[in-house]
Amino acid sequence: MTAILQRFTQIRREEVAPVLASALSFFFILTALMVLRPAREALGMQRGIEAIRWLFVGTAVVTLAVNPVFGMLVSRTRRLVFISATYLFFAASLLVFYALLVMAPATIGETSGMVFFVWFSVFNLFATMVFWGLMADRFSLEQSKRLFGVIAVGGTLGAVAGPWLASQLAKPLGTAGLLLVAAGSLGLAVLALRAVARLQPERARPAAPDDPEAPPAVDERAVIGGSAWDGVRAVFRSPYLAGIAVYMLILAVVATFIYFTRLQMVAAVGEDLDVRTTVFAQIDLYTQITTLVLQALVAGKLMKHVGVPVTLALLPITVALGFLGLALVASLATLVVFQAAFNAAQRAIMRPARETLFTVVSRADKYKSKAFIDTFVYRGGDVLGAQVEGVLGRLGTGLAALISVSVPLAVAWAALGVWLGRRQERQAELRPATAPLETRARGLVDAP
Repeated sequence: MTAILQRFTQIRREEVAPVLASALSFFFILTALMVLRPAREALGMQRGIEAIRWLFVGTAVVTLAVNPVFGMLVSRTRRLVFISATYLFFAASLLVFYALLVMAPATIGETSGMVFFVWFSVFNLFATMVFWGLMADRFSLEQSKRLFGVIAVGGTLGAVAGPWLASQLAKPLGTAGLLLVAAGSLGLAVLALRAVARLQPERARPAAPDDPEAPPAVDERAVIGGSAWDGVRAVFRSPYLAGIAVYMLILAVVATFIYFTRLQMVAAVGEDLDVRTTVFAQIDLYTQITTLVLQALVAGKLMKHVGVPVTLALLPITVALGFLGLALVASLATLVVFQAAFNAAQRAIMRPARETLFTVVSRADKYKSKAFIDTFVYRGGDVLGAQVEGVLGRLGTGLAALISVSVPLAVAWAALGVWLGRRQERQAELRPATAPLETRARGLVDAP
């Protein structure tokens, strides 16, 4: 297996075990998410599309409330403790929902469905954010360019396994049983993440010629310290982190535009549930296949050879071309191709590249600022995108106005991606000499 991985990827022999453990942990996390996703969509649609826009608002409010709690946990506990606690908390929440479904099924209605929708949306963001935070903490910038695309393959396989498990187990176990499957998958993810911590410890590594930022030795038992609000303050103080936040905000706005366009077009096909399910299944199938190919064969090599700036600009370019395609041929088939291309580029190319941006910031920013950006800022973008799309729809301008907004936004987004990639390169050059002094002065990360 080692020989095969080295032949088709850029993994070095000593990296095989930690990469496989990382991919396995991401597999279990995405399996848990995708097992639950059909239930989230079904419960969220009970009050119609307009209700989903307000559920986005509720999700943004909850993520803002949860962020200081998570920041306090990060400040006061060791990293593996708060990482495990995050996943175990969500697993325990699933057990509560399971007990509610089994012991009091009569109470399950529209209100509880909305609660589950918001809970899942928060869970979805925190689960992936914590995982990638650990990856940015354990792998250097040079490694992240080569390995994050391969690690992301584990998540894609989990995204395939989740719906398959749901389809196979829904009848024999019932919907409530799927919650137990998801909780068990999260437990396995925690074990795999602990294996990553053992296989890829934070210790001094010999610097390769193209890896000047190898981190110094650190104390695994040390806590990050600082305030629960340090991450929020850092985003507003640092142009680099603020740029990442704006990049994420635009991503969420554009993704929401595409999401509601898909809902509108699929709704226009007819009210037959089987027809709608078939269309959604086709989109997911094409997306997962394309994503898997890009992650396995393209993502790591792309970042290595063309650099992070160009890689970050590819998704905005895909969005601009996709909306221009819808302007020329506004059909469901065009949307299916656009959605598959967007999701595949986002997961296989943009996501690993975006996560490399956090390899050159302090450890506190990798967890605190990243949590704020990946949860509240992203959900804020959801709210903004949903409300703008709703206003354009009520004005009767529809898809044409959406395209006129999305294409210029995508151009600005691409320029921001290039700037972030170049800024990352400068951060990497300066970090070895300046980071230890800066981080000791701020008291936000473990001293070597």
